[in-house]
Amino acid sequence: MVGRAQQREQAAADALAALGNRTRLRIFKLLVRAGPEGTNIGALQRLLGIPATTMGHHLGTLTAAGLVGQERRGREVICTVKFKAVSDVLAYVKEECCAGLSFDEDSEAA
Repeated sequence: MVGRAQQREQAAADALAALGNRTRLRIFKLLVRAGPEGTNIGALQRLLGIPATTMGHHLGTLTAAGLVGQERRGREVICTVKFKAVSDVLAYVKEECCAGLSFDEDSEAA
């Protein structure tokens, strides 16, 4: 069974890996700019000049990493940033800021 700490670490790794692609980072930044109301996939395609299949692949990766949500509204699919997930990833990265490099005998070194 995987512990809570390992789950948090994996979630952070997945999110950061998803953002490690330039195209996905550009999509994500546009969605952040759109705010909580998000925007539809067609607008993202037009703004970035990305083909539908490529956009679908990248949005799928961002969604699987828990960073983006999608909701069908009539004929449109609206994409939004999951701001709580982003906050959780940043909190995970910062939680031991400036704590030093000494480890307890029971803890695992990175």
